[in-house]
This record gives sequence, C-alpha cells and structure tokens, in this order.
Amino acid sequence: MTSQPWTAPVAPGAVDATVRLPGSKSMTNRALILAALADGPSTLAAPLRSRDTELMAGALRALGAGVAEDGAGWRVVPGELRGPASVDVGLAGTVMRFLPPVAALAAGDVAIDGDPYARRRPMGPIIAALRALGTGVDDEGRGALPFTVRGRGAVEGGVVTIDASGSSQLISGLLLAAPRFAKGVEVRHEGPPVPSAPHLEMTVRMLREAGAAVETGHDVWRVAPGPVAGRTWDIEPDLSNAAQFLAAALVTGGRVTVPGWPPDTTQPGDALRGLLARMGADVEASGGALTVRGTGAFRGLDADLHEVGELTPVLAALCALADGPSRLTGIAHLRGHETDRLAALVTELNGLGGDVRELPDGLEIRPRPLHGGTFRTYDDHRMVMAGAVLGLAVDGVQVENPATVGKTLPDFTTMWAAMLAAPAARRG
Repeated sequence: MTSQPWTAPVAPGAVDATVRLPGSKSMTNRALILAALADGPSTLAAPLRSRDTELMAGALRALGAGVAEDGAGWRVVPGELRGPASVDVGLAGTVMRFLPPVAALAAGDVAIDGDPYARRRPMGPIIAALRALGTGVDDEGRGALPFTVRGRGAVEGGVVTIDASGSSQLISGLLLAAPRFAKGVEVRHEGPPVPSAPHLEMTVRMLREAGAAVETGHDVWRVAPGPVAGRTWDIEPDLSNAAQFLAAALVTGGRVTVPGWPPDTTQPGDALRGLLARMGADVEASGGALTVRGTGAFRGLDADLHEVGELTPVLAALCALADGPSRLTGIAHLRGHETDRLAALVTELNGLGGDVRELPDGLEIRPRPLHGGTFRTYDDHRMVMAGAVLGLAVDGVQVENPATVGKTLPDFTTMWAAMLAAPAARRG
C-alpha cells in the first residue's frame, strides 16, 4: 500500500505528552504461533493489530487454526494443520521465519510468498534447516521466497546446525514449533554472533511460559517434545515503537511518558532507557511508566547496537540532530532487514544535508545543519519514524509513503500529531 507524502510536522514547542503504545509485535506473533500449536484454546489480551500481526493471523487461519476477534484481543483455537494452502508473509520477518516450521507440521503443501523485497531477505538457513529435519522444501535453488513447504503432517526433528548471523528469527522460528516435533530440536549456531539476543530470550521465556522444556547454552538451544499449553497471553506495549516518541523529548527539550513500561522484559526496546540517558536525557521509571525529559541539547552516541538493531533508524535520526558526532556499530545485519537500512539511512540523511558515512558494520554520523526535502522510506516502517524525528527540528521534511507504518503501528501519524498538540493545548 502506498500513500501521499507526509510533511513531518515541526514541533511547536517542548512536548509534554503521555503516549500509550499498542502491543508488542514480537510478543503478539510469538503468542499466535504458540497458541496455534497448543493443546487447547488461548486468548491474546491487548495484542498489536497491524499488518504484520494480521498477516500472521491470516497465515495460521490458512493452515487450519481458528483465530477470531475477542473484544480487543484474539481467541485462538488450534485446529488440524493442513494444506494445500497459500500464505502471504508480506514483508514481516517474524511471519516469513516463524511460519515455515509450522507449515512443515501441516499435512499437504504450503506455498509461501511475500512482498517483492521479501524475496531478498535471508531465508536460506531456515530452508536448509527444514530439509535437515526431514521436510521437503521446493525453492528452485533460490534459498529465498517464494517456496513451497511439502508438509507431511509431522516433523521428526533432531539436531540441526545453521548460521543465524543474519537474523535471530531463524532460530526462533525453529524453537517455537519444536515442541510439536517428534524429537524436539537442538539448534546449533555456527557463524558470526547472532544479533538481537533479547528476541531469543523472549522466545525462550514464552516457550517456558507455555510449558515447554527449553535448555540453552553458548550458541545452542534445545526444546524437548511435549504439549504446548493453551493460556492467556498478556501482551506488553511495544517498547521499540516508543523510540520516536521518547526521542521527541530530547529534540524539543520536553517530556514524554510511556505508561505500562514493564519492569522486567525481554523486549529490545527496553535498552532505550540507557541509550537515551547516555545522550543526555533524564530517564525515570516510576509507577509502571517510563518518563524521558530533555533540555533541547543532547550528545552524540557511540554504541554497539548489535542486540537492538531495530532501534537504529530512529537513533540515527536523533544522532543527526545531536551536538556531537556518533558512531553506531554492530549492525551489519540491518542490510538484510525490510530494506538495506544502512544504505537507506546514509542516502536519506545525506540527502537532507547530513554527513553520514557507512561503516563495515554500522554508521558514522557527524551533525550538520539539515534542510527540508524528500525522505524516502523504502517500504520500511522504521524509516517513516526516523523521518518524523527529523521533522521535529527541520522544516519541510516530506516523508514518503507514511502508510508503511501500518506494518507495526497503523495509527502512528495520528499519535504523532496528538503528542505535538499536547503542549499547544496546555498553553491555551
């Protein structure tokens, strides 16, 4: 879906807002998978309703699970998994990596495809892993979408070695379905370090909460065969989607509070507390909420973002507005995300007058006065959010295709406008 360019609004003053975030995409899609494989019905309370999660729900329905509205949540009733079926994964990494091992459990063929750029995202390791575990996959030698999983109604399971340096989702996808494999699974990683470790911790924690037996070691994960319990999943707010709102506090010298911030979480977005504090923000967690205050002046950032790469676009935008240089490293894997995020950020920030250089594993950013212009987003929701942060301080930033935020935060532009309207309302 495309939309007309959006003029990112300049902040009228210091923001003073409370922003309530919808549920975590990562938790919602993991809960949907576990619920579809459970031994009884499950309820998802306060899930994210977005393109990525609707694609997951639709994929599971196509395989035979019941996913129905339940007030503001979803009720999932497991069903016999079967083909033939066709699944659209869009551009959702969680769907394209989590769904194939589930499809291997179906009786019949499952054809999997997605958006054009999805065909360039790393899928070879999951295809090879399924073959090693005894499942046929017809990809015509591409190692990428589209492909067909030749489901036999069961997966033997066992030990498999993969290179998951491109995405932790490659491991999570195997682990989430593993309780239903006859022998469970032992996944061994060989290669450069796996990125986004908090997401793997989330997978392990949620599996255990559903009753699965999971053991972890250095670059090895074991899930024993056994039942997955139907249960109620309380989905946390999506902390990564807090990044741009909290960044607004620094850029405008204001205050933003996010209620419902969990005191103990595996979400990568929780790292925002420390990262923004290093840039000069006053960060306070109190009463189940996180509040960030800024002065309008903030430092650059030298940080390894290997475990929290999804925060990079917004942090890079913030760094482009900072008082000093920044160096963001450990994020070479972002070249295989919704777009090549490193190349996209260099091109678009420099297109507005910035000074950004691509490193082998990251970005070097030197602040310069920026000017308005088109900020292309490459069908990447995080790029829209980065453009919004720039627009707070730079007049005339035209953000291309803002509708792409529907991937994880469909109401983003409305929420953004409400945040910016808050100080004006108080002044009135």
